[in-house]
Amino acid sequence: MGLKGALTLLTSLNREVYDIILLSLYVSLTSTLIAALGAIPSGIWLGLKDFPGKKIIIRILYTFMSLPPVVVGLVVFLFISRKGPLGFLEINFTPTAMILAQICILFPIITGIVFNGTKERGEQVKLLGKTLGANRWQVLILLIHELRVNIFTAIITGYGRAVSEVGAVMIVGGNIKGHTRVMTTTIAMLQSMGQYDLAIAIGIVLLLLAFIINSILYHFQQGDS
Repeated sequence: MGLKGALTLLTSLNREVYDIILLSLYVSLTSTLIAALGAIPSGIWLGLKDFPGKKIIIRILYTFMSLPPVVVGLVVFLFISRKGPLGFLEINFTPTAMILAQICILFPIITGIVFNGTKERGEQVKLLGKTLGANRWQVLILLIHELRVNIFTAIITGYGRAVSEVGAVMIVGGNIKGHTRVMTTTIAMLQSMGQYDLAIAIGIVLLLLAFIINSILYHFQQGDS
């Protein structure tokens, strides 16, 4: 019972446990990658460009960075529900819907972190590149190289948020056993049911993932300093 049962589930390679873990990793990694592909260039662009209304856009960005996941989940659900504008996609209560919700959560977070790094150092790097005679693409490569810690931090932060998120994926995924049940929604459900063995087993995995993520980030930051 409790910790002993949790360790037994993990060491016995219980299929239900590892199906939940693998789905969680798939959803969180996919959403982080897709969000990063759009958020990183957006953050760099916002940090370098001046244009009318930029301050308002930055305020909106910061607001979205702290938006409650359940609100995001509700909005996405309304869009993809049968009567919603994206209802024809028929992705409600699927892993695809969960990925879409997490992309909406992660995009402003990754964009904001990259923007802050670019705002502090981007202009200096850009001027340095031009002084050295670099063309537009060479300046961009130099920017990415110099901002690599900020970019990596943004990606790792986004992934950490994705793998630990529960509200939005619960709403759009429905926590369906064997289909859309991930680690966080499983823990929330099992705790209320008093079934602690599986909840503790998945909690251990989440703690290990958090340790690995933070260790990688720490190592990367120390290596760059």
